[in-house]
Amino acid sequence: MTAQSAARRPEPLTSRESIPTLVWYAAYGSNMHLDRLMYYIAGGRPPGGARAYPGCRDQRPPRAALPVLLPGQLYFALESKVWTGGMGFYDQTDAGEMPARAYLITAAQFSDIAAQEMHEQPGQDLDLASALKLGSASLGLGRYETLVCPGQIDGYPVLTFTAPWRRADVEVTRPSAAYLRNFASGLHEAHGWSTEETAAYLETRPGVAGAWTTEAITDALSTGPKNGAPDSWGINARGGAPA
Repeated sequence: MTAQSAARRPEPLTSRESIPTLVWYAAYGSNMHLDRLMYYIAGGRPPGGARAYPGCRDQRPPRAALPVLLPGQLYFALESKVWTGGMGFYDQTDAGEMPARAYLITAAQFSDIAAQEMHEQPGQDLDLASALKLGSASLGLGRYETLVCPGQIDGYPVLTFTAPWRRADVEVTRPSAAYLRNFASGLHEAHGWSTEETAAYLETRPGVAGAWTTEAITDALSTGPKNGAPDSWGINARGGAPA
């Protein structure tokens, strides 16, 4: 799987009636790192992780991975017990585009990853019909219990998770340097972005804008533990951006 191809944008779904066998899971947080995602799929505790993941029923790796640009915006809100700063969320109704990494997995694998993000036990298929038909569907009131379907790529629907509220309905929160480094290394792995490109993107995100200077962001991204260290991966499903 190569992450350095041109980023794709979802296109309108051609069919919203049936649940396909395969879907694109669009990760915009720590699961932009394939190694991190594999803990959700194969199970285990990531380095520095707060808990061990049971894994998916189907533990095969993704069939493909693509850099994608989703309509909407990344923002930071609430307070992470692990990162001690704002958490990453996605508002698909905002203007702009959000870089993410899409993995081609089975619908059952997506259901099991979603269950682990929601602190539930994997093993049951989610009803994806409402998300496919309406573009989003809330499965609960939790921080990552709302499914969003911004379209399809190569005939397979794109799905991700976020909060049930909109960015305008919550107070944004300054993210920590460790969390920004996690995003930076994920964007580099997924999109091949440089430190400068990542800093220019992050400095405009709600929660970062006005709370971090360009120089401070660049310095934070250029120093500290790199991807794979506990500083980058030490989060749980409620404490950081979903994949």
